[in-house]
Amino acid sequence: MEKNTIILIILEILITIPLLFYDVYLGGIVCMVFIVLVMSLLIMQDSAGIPEIVPKLREDAKGIVLTNNGNARAEKIHVALVPNNIEFDVPPLEVDATYEFPLQEMVQEIKVVITFTNEEQKQFSHSAKLSVFGEEPDLLKPMFPTFKWQK
Repeated sequence: MEKNTIILIILEILITIPLLFYDVYLGGIVCMVFIVLVMSLLIMQDSAGIPEIVPKLREDAKGIVLTNNGNARAEKIHVALVPNNIEFDVPPLEVDATYEFPLQEMVQEIKVVITFTNEEQKQFSHSAKLSVFGEEPDLLKPMFPTFKWQK
């Protein structure tokens, strides 16, 4: 565990035990708040250093645009365009950086297979099917229908 997590756990114990003797409910509430803080720190540690390369077709369908939407630098990026039998390497992409690969002709539908590593050389792989006729995904659409979300 990191130093910050250990300090937070020690603070939790030092603050919660006296509050439990003073008032059980107040001690329980403070304990739950500290547990949520520790869990949030652990989740943040697990999600650090993960790049995410997202492919998109250019508006005129004559190019592939790769964007690093993750929170770490992506290195050793290799892209394969499956039905066109095209493979190419991409220079390292910083966070929120883009790279555009021009195609010689328009494509209607294509599958993009991407392999890349992060700064610690952990390898990731991702594939996506891109289509000219596909709609842009609605980023605000919930993963499951809530609050009477309409399609």
